[in-house]
Amino acid sequence: MSELPIVVIGAGPQGLAAAAHLVERREDVVVLERGRGPAAAVSEWGHVRLFSAWPELTDAAARRLLEPTGWTAPTAGCPTGAEWVSDYLAPLAGALGERIRYGTAVTGVARQGRDKVVESGRRNQPFVVHTLDADGTESRIRARAVIDASGTWGLPHPAGADGFPAVGEAAASDLISYRIPDDVSGLAGSHVVVVGSGHSATHAVLRLSELARRSPGTRVTWLLRRGSAANVLGGGAGDELPERAALGSRVSKVIHDGVVEVVTGFRVAEFRRDGSGLVIVAEDGREMAEIAHVFALTGFRPDTGILRELRIDLDPALDAVAGIASEIDPNIHSCGSVGATGARQLMQPEEGLFIVGAKSYGRAPTFLALTGYEQVRSVAAHLVGDREDAARNELTLPATGVCGGSGDFDDGASGCCAAPAVLQIGLRPVTVG
Repeated sequence: MSELPIVVIGAGPQGLAAAAHLVERREDVVVLERGRGPAAAVSEWGHVRLFSAWPELTDAAARRLLEPTGWTAPTAGCPTGAEWVSDYLAPLAGALGERIRYGTAVTGVARQGRDKVVESGRRNQPFVVHTLDADGTESRIRARAVIDASGTWGLPHPAGADGFPAVGEAAASDLISYRIPDDVSGLAGSHVVVVGSGHSATHAVLRLSELARRSPGTRVTWLLRRGSAANVLGGGAGDELPERAALGSRVSKVIHDGVVEVVTGFRVAEFRRDGSGLVIVAEDGREMAEIAHVFALTGFRPDTGILRELRIDLDPALDAVAGIASEIDPNIHSCGSVGATGARQLMQPEEGLFIVGAKSYGRAPTFLALTGYEQVRSVAAHLVGDREDAARNELTLPATGVCGGSGDFDDGASGCCAAPAVLQIGLRPVTVG
């Protein structure tokens, strides 16, 4: 099998970085990308500005591959997704050249001639990666190892609070979006609702708040499942990523100013049409009416269907790689408290298979590019037999300023912090830790 390539699934930031590390180690690598260009998923949110600065967004091996071409690493500021692609990811893909196959969807990965059940001789068989090209052509690629960096972008969480779509959610799909909006001018003068508490939801709230300030009659409501808005306000001065801290400060201001109404403890159970709008019903029976559009930004989950014939070990709660789950559990940690996540932690029962990047985090939030770059550096070293380099920890994450985990789901208590206090934010009291 040493003559077979290593297949990387996904030409996003971590997939391209993995390929760069393997090329640097003179390995034969094939990158399979469903989209028609590099970082297709990033391009879909190209209008959003990252809160990581340029030094945290480029990989060391990728820089070494690019610099002989005359490329210079950007050093200042936080790019938008589009700028990340144009100024780094697209040049990196260009340097990797024909190693990347675009318009190629992976439909399954298995051991040659053996489904998941068969044990005999399993480890001696190469992987077989099943693909479907844009023209409908099916193919199989044999590989000695597989790095799944396909991400989670294609499978957003529904608005329903129990993990399944709420009653009526599918029927109301024309009035519900699952991505951060770009142009929201068409919603001027209407009631818009954001569901979710992460950075995507924060971005959407801020974009809609700008619309509300310039278009009288626009109403923005932010529905939070938890009993507190504390964690969405961020770590303030304690956050070592200034842009991430600024997000919390900006959203705190629009809430204080009454531009955005925050409703806590609202867990969506049902959507009902009412004329041209929607009524949202909570698990506790509360209703919110006259809604023109809903942005459900409740996170993403990994699609592990392509790995169903392989033996994988995922955490039962997070759908994350089991070896790193305890480090990234949002009930316990902020992303600033995550330790090393190298090849040893990422190993699967199926020897030679690694799940990296956002997909390795499963449903856990706050994945940073820095984490993914450290993952693929370690995995590439492991695959070429450099166990010492694979075991080395080069990961240092910026602190979030958020203490401990997310606290109690119902009353909003904030993990290991002191007892919560109540502040008056805008028109309603909000509990903060």
